[in-house]
Amino acid sequence: MDSEKQRDVSFRGSEDFLDIELKDPITHAAGFLGVREALKHTFKEMGVLRSMRALLDMNQKDGFDCPSCAWPDPEHPSPVAEYCENGAKALGDEATTSHIGATFFEKNSVEELSRLSDFELNKFGRLIEPMVLRPGKVHYEPISWEDSFELIASELKKLNNPDEAIFYTSGRSSNEAAFLYGMFARALGTNNLPDCSNMCHESSGVALGETLGIGKGSTTLEDLYEAEVIIIAGQNPGTNHPRMLSALEKCKQNGGKVISINPLEESGLVNFKNPQKVKGWLGSGEDMADIHLPVNINQDIPLIKLILKKLVASDEASKDVFDHEFIETYTEGYEALLNDLKNCDSSDLLRRSGVSEDKIDETVKLLANKSKIIICWAMGLTQHKNGVENIREFVNLLLLKGAIGKPNAGTCPVRGHSNVQGDRSVGIQHFVDKEMNERIEEYLGFTPPDHEGVDVVGSMKAMYEGKAKIFMCLGGNFLMAASDTEYTAKGIQNCDLTVQISTKLNRTHLITGKTALILPTIGRSEKDMKNGKLRHFTVENSMGRIRQSRGLLKPAASTIMSEPEIIANIGRAYFGDDHAMDWQALGTDYELIRSQIDNVAKGFENTKERSKGSGYYLPNNVRELDFSMLPNGKAQFSINKLPDHNLKKDEYMLMTIRSHDQFNTTIYGLNDRYRGVYNARRVIFMNPLDMKARSFEKLDIVDITSTYDGITRTAHRFKIVPYNIPSGNLASYFPETNVIVPYNHFADRSKTPISKSIKVRLVKQ
Repeated sequence: MDSEKQRDVSFRGSEDFLDIELKDPITHAAGFLGVREALKHTFKEMGVLRSMRALLDMNQKDGFDCPSCAWPDPEHPSPVAEYCENGAKALGDEATTSHIGATFFEKNSVEELSRLSDFELNKFGRLIEPMVLRPGKVHYEPISWEDSFELIASELKKLNNPDEAIFYTSGRSSNEAAFLYGMFARALGTNNLPDCSNMCHESSGVALGETLGIGKGSTTLEDLYEAEVIIIAGQNPGTNHPRMLSALEKCKQNGGKVISINPLEESGLVNFKNPQKVKGWLGSGEDMADIHLPVNINQDIPLIKLILKKLVASDEASKDVFDHEFIETYTEGYEALLNDLKNCDSSDLLRRSGVSEDKIDETVKLLANKSKIIICWAMGLTQHKNGVENIREFVNLLLLKGAIGKPNAGTCPVRGHSNVQGDRSVGIQHFVDKEMNERIEEYLGFTPPDHEGVDVVGSMKAMYEGKAKIFMCLGGNFLMAASDTEYTAKGIQNCDLTVQISTKLNRTHLITGKTALILPTIGRSEKDMKNGKLRHFTVENSMGRIRQSRGLLKPAASTIMSEPEIIANIGRAYFGDDHAMDWQALGTDYELIRSQIDNVAKGFENTKERSKGSGYYLPNNVRELDFSMLPNGKAQFSINKLPDHNLKKDEYMLMTIRSHDQFNTTIYGLNDRYRGVYNARRVIFMNPLDMKARSFEKLDIVDITSTYDGITRTAHRFKIVPYNIPSGNLASYFPETNVIVPYNHFADRSKTPISKSIKVRLVKQ
């Protein structure tokens, strides 16, 4: 078998069905079951004593930040258990006592490993020594750290120009690692710095930047406690951000109301049993959503326009529904917005939304006399062609109500991975920031490139077309996170060298360039020791607060290295000792990195001291009602078009979702108890009436196909699960369905993939 054939391996993993079991969805989140599952997972992976020691330290002021989501910690954390089920599972996953190294890879070829599911790959354990996959080989082999760095440096020096290298960043990295990584790429001469936010909240950043002047949310955690209304749109906090439920509980107990806008009614927004309270163990819990609006997939704009039209009518009658003083003082575009709403047909908006008018009227009545309103959202708004417009329409509602720049009101995009917002703040961005470039030149002593680099979509295209030769990933599982899996896989295989800085094995280690490196790194929960000194990182939560994170567990092995140290060694191997940046010193002393961050990154100041304890907030112009960076110094109302999907008679609208047993592309288990699915992932949720119309039965096997630009993509062999989802809508788990998301269809201006609104057909097997 020739070398090319040897490396032509599968990337989809096992498609065999297990013994699937369906039960009724659970009507509450967390509670005893959540505690039991969290401890069961961590005890199995880490052992009892090690688990308890780490769990008690996670999200505490002098401890380490949870490696899961970016939800903020309270300024005065609970003395115990300031974590959720997903956080505990993420910890167990990271700090597992199962390890893999040279012996494992000697026994298991890339071909053999590729036949396993993503769940099975993740279960092998922590990577503990550098490994290389050489051209024509099917087994990874051990390689020394020094040889790894020299290999990377030599391949970089072969490039015709720096833009043939791409540096991807996952949201799990620290501020220090991300900063060094971004500065290395710029010192090399490229802004090819795609990151995971390109695939999730890039639409939020663009929309908020256009309307409010900053691509971040404006609320703090404490704002949620006394909000009058919290709207949760396109988000499932019970699975994706469970600690958010504690904040919603406080809001409810203070008299606040919760509105859920989502095609699915998720368990976490039905009822929450707080495991930190006796009521959460023994009582009935706290009912969450006062109103649930089961909107059709990507019909949020028609829904909000109809709500606004009805609020306009109420305001014209009473003159006290909108905050006219705020509108006059701080906004621009009010009259244009009113004219746009007048031109919209109410019956058409109602039909598109799929929501009953009674529910909409109930929502309007609730909002009419409230001003402390917070809107929270996630991928259900961002991952559409009109993702930017979706968010701008919700911002219109906040501006009309004057619910911006004051306590208990504002925007709250709920970020995914634990430091994805921090990565962007310290410079992981593919676009050019002239002011930051000037600071780099002044304080770091080199001239950064002044041309735009590639984002995730651009990276996929560059690799596929052979324009990129080196692809390096600081964490993450790029292949399975990105859209159009087959296209992405072919692109990665076109590279001469791929490098993965990782803690666990994933599918991107199996679909590689001609040469591939795995560089194992320490986890968030582990001690980072250097010369007998304990070092710490800093991270930024989803509400813009910087704080320290210090691990306490013994590292998985003495042969692994921290992310900043890995990057610094690559920098030294490439630039030598004569570069303006002292790479060796930076890899040793993180305070040197933090001082450079303070000089270069906007808003960082005296981070060494201010990041202690609860940390400090980065500047936020919205909180100060400063819109001077926007046209005429005003926050901007916007006119947003209605979505137009042009579905054919045999097409459905599919959204990708997470199960309760996963975080991003990491699969912890095969159960989704909140939705009643056990021991299976290749399922598709479908309205029973739609099933009847197509003569489908429960657990029938179908292929899911999408056709864009004349190309048909197929996700094979999914079982149909009847579910309470609006007619014409479907839902299925990612990353299994990423294969049908076309790489060249994405949100306007943000290029976020259309993973939440894919036009599909079902083909019965």
